[in-house]
Amino acid sequence: MRILSSIPSPAISYFDVGPLRIHFYAVFILIGIAVAILIGNRRLVDRGAEKWVVLDIALWTVPFGIIGGRLFHVLTHATDYFGPGKSAMEIFAVWNGGLAIFGALILGAFGAFVGCYQSGIKFLSFLDAIAPGVILAQAIGRWGNYFNQELFGKPTDLPWALEIARPNPAIPTGLPESATFHPTFAYEMLWNIAAFALLVFLDKRLDLRWGRLFALYLAVYSVGRFWIEGLRIDPSDVYFGLRTNQWSAVLTLAVGIAIFLWSRRRHTGVETTVLSDKKIAAAADEKAVLG
Repeated sequence: MRILSSIPSPAISYFDVGPLRIHFYAVFILIGIAVAILIGNRRLVDRGAEKWVVLDIALWTVPFGIIGGRLFHVLTHATDYFGPGKSAMEIFAVWNGGLAIFGALILGAFGAFVGCYQSGIKFLSFLDAIAPGVILAQAIGRWGNYFNQELFGKPTDLPWALEIARPNPAIPTGLPESATFHPTFAYEMLWNIAAFALLVFLDKRLDLRWGRLFALYLAVYSVGRFWIEGLRIDPSDVYFGLRTNQWSAVLTLAVGIAIFLWSRRRHTGVETTVLSDKKIAAAADEKAVLG
């Protein structure tokens, strides 16, 4: 009867292929990246970009995003890596989990800016094209948390409560061995899938360009993350009653709203191309030389 009243967690978090150990967390992150690239490519090509130019931009975006996500996580969970009994080398063990989306967005956006500049794609156009794929990638990546038995929430006896193996550093002391928990990573996965559908729908209906779809992505994701983060019980710094990532969600929501309002004032016309002025001028010069 117990298995009918709660969801068991996986007994393994990795599998071995010869001498190579492959962690499910890394697998789902890579699948998510691939999905985001495929969706981004399709959307950019539909708007006039060359096929697979998204790969040139991703070569900058993905490494910077991973570094940013890891740095943000480490800075907001410093006690997990520094201090008595801790090993700073664990900072590099990303397969154990710990990639913060807010840090990934900050440095990933910087990498995207560099990649767009070199590839001749408008930065805002790229952000709009990639936004639906990014939030779907986030949904896929949350499956890695399930295999790592991490990012779960407060105790609950709901039918979809999650069983967590002991010992687990995120479980507060004093809870009974039979305690089950909110699968908050699954809540975020479902929220992100719904947000993906919403972004695609609104983009088709409203033709959101000039960074507005990306701004909407920031806002929608942040609203869900703020609520879900409040259910989590893994260690986190708390300021004025809110966890660090709740404050990050509030700030990201504000940034999304600011980008949307700025875009409406700054760009009143129709976006006719995703190519940068430099790319258009270079193409015109090449055409003139050829004839």
